Amino acid sequence: MSEAAPDSGDSRKVAGAIDALRRGWPVACGDGSGAIRILAIETADEAGLADFDGDGPADILIGAGRAETLKLANQLEAATPGAPVRVQREAWHDLAAAIAIADPAFDLRTPLKGPFRALAVTHPEASAAALKLARLANLLPAVFVAEAGDGDALSLADIEAYDDPDDLAIAARARLPVAAAEQAEIVAFRHRADAAEHIALLIGAPNGKPPLVRLHSECLTGDVLASLKCDCGPQLSGAMAAMAGEGWGILLYLRQEGRGIGLVNKLRAYALQDEGFDTVDANTRLGFAVDERDFGIAARMLALLGQREIRLLTNNPDKVAGLGAAGITVAERVAHVHGENVHNEQYLATKRDRTGHQL
Repeated sequence: MSEAAPDSGDSRKVAGAIDALRRGWPVACGDGSGAIRILAIETADEAGLADFDGDGPADILIGAGRAETLKLANQLEAATPGAPVRVQREAWHDLAAAIAIADPAFDLRTPLKGPFRALAVTHPEASAAALKLARLANLLPAVFVAEAGDGDALSLADIEAYDDPDDLAIAARARLPVAAAEQAEIVAFRHRADAAEHIALLIGAPNGKPPLVRLHSECLTGDVLASLKCDCGPQLSGAMAAMAGEGWGILLYLRQEGRGIGLVNKLRAYALQDEGFDTVDANTRLGFAVDERDFGIAARMLALLGQREIRLLTNNPDKVAGLGAAGITVAERVAHVHGENVHNEQYLATKRDRTGHQL
């Protein structure tokens, strides 16, 4: 497998593959040992699966975090929730059964048609690429899998290079008075590969000091619907008020809903939380990492705005480390506590006790 960075053609292939998975179409992933064809379980339909299966049922590929629930992952695999596990699919494992295997939200409602048998993963890099591709598509990391013939296939290197923060550029900017500060400017950024759009709100004006900065991941439920399950809405308004009080600050609004797993999967995690799982276990049970966000995007936004040294409004040490690794100096971490209530007590306790937030 080549170590060279994929060119724009490779990025277009990855973008096309993400779109295909979302539409329920098959794609191919490969490594040095060969290639596999995959079809996302979440978006497959009966006709598409029948065509994909051909003469026999295609197997299923899931993450080790989900496989542990099905008693199919050993302790080493389970320690890496995203590691691929191949499940033998029996003749009676129809689409409904596959969906039940893929989505833990159905565990209490749909008895699983086991027992299940794990098979050796014959194409480990291609299999890892397949699950990463599903995650990039904000789909459950669970796919039907079959051997592929000769042909063009995406490699893990192609997919890992796809969301390179350096491919982000400023697309537009304009004056935007907001309730917290009449002197404000909004700057829109667009990523070349996936066309994702991120926003910066510059409040006040440079005053010779490092700006007060908040990295705020998009949260439709908290920011727009005022959900009490998290503290996102109050943190957003609190950050803008703090920046206005300082006279100079930058809010980075990142399109990384649900710690990077997407809105639909965040709602699945909410359903699991209602069954007694905390936010960490809910994410890994779905087959995702505890946090799928890329703070390199935020670092690139700051660099494009000419800001290499900041004061960061956060309780999350991973944000400090992520920015530092990407060349942004965090001169000061400023605590940011807002929005505690009886509905998010467990959520905040999990952030403190399991992900190291300094509340």
